[in-house]
Amino acid sequence: MDRHAVESAVLAVLRIVVIAVAALAAVAPLAYGIVLSVRPFADVVADPLALPRPGEVDVSSYGTALRDEDSGGFGLARFMRNSVVVATASTVLAVACSVLGAYAAVRLRFFGRDAVSGLFLAVYLFPGIVLAVPLFVLFSRIGLTGTLPGLVLIYLAQTVPVSLYLLRSYFRAVPASVEEAAEVDGCNRFQVITRVVLPMALPGITATALYVFMIAWNEFLFALLFLVGDRERWTVSLGIARLADFSIPAPVLMAGSIAITVPVVVGFVLAQRLLISGLTAGAEKG
Repeated sequence: MDRHAVESAVLAVLRIVVIAVAALAAVAPLAYGIVLSVRPFADVVADPLALPRPGEVDVSSYGTALRDEDSGGFGLARFMRNSVVVATASTVLAVACSVLGAYAAVRLRFFGRDAVSGLFLAVYLFPGIVLAVPLFVLFSRIGLTGTLPGLVLIYLAQTVPVSLYLLRSYFRAVPASVEEAAEVDGCNRFQVITRVVLPMALPGITATALYVFMIAWNEFLFALLFLVGDRERWTVSLGIARLADFSIPAPVLMAGSIAITVPVVVGFVLAQRLLISGLTAGAEKG
């Protein structure tokens, strides 16, 4: 074997080893959490690293974590409903505003267009802790403290700048000649956006929507600041963090942590399908 063949073989082995180690480092904590969530608490205390036998699998921890406090649970299902409402509303509003703003920044010509685009991104660079106190004072005066609509408005202001910045790149990739051809065929500006631009930019819109959803789903600082006094309106991030302060069995805490990841995983699966269909639709319309 010559030197090139030896180097190729060594690199191939190293690549497999690196991928295996990275996959193990990523999957092992999740797998241990799942195993821990289906074991009785007494068995976990006796042997934390043991694997449950088929007859010893206990999924009651999930029911305990999801049930309301009146039924002997910890109310995680209610926290998840609140997060679904907040994250969905934030995603729909942020994407709707960002689509119009990004298209205007790319296609329309007006004074200070580049400066405005830079300012949108600069707003996103401000750390949340800097804006926390002014936002709390403002929302206290208008009566939105401790409400889910108030939290949606905060997430909207937090995610629109970066959404605009992301969508600009996708709208720039749409050929202007395609829009001009649609206008020649009799489409007005609104029809050009809805029938031509949006289908071709669907992968970017989907990725941006998933990004906004994950920010709203996992956000903790503003949820803690605005909702900590009303347990009925807690979101999942606040609920899990606050539950960790109490004497909760490890299987129940792990069950709650695994349960709140399900919507995110489902979102990724759906986003993957939408990305593929969006790429296909864009190729056909191009």
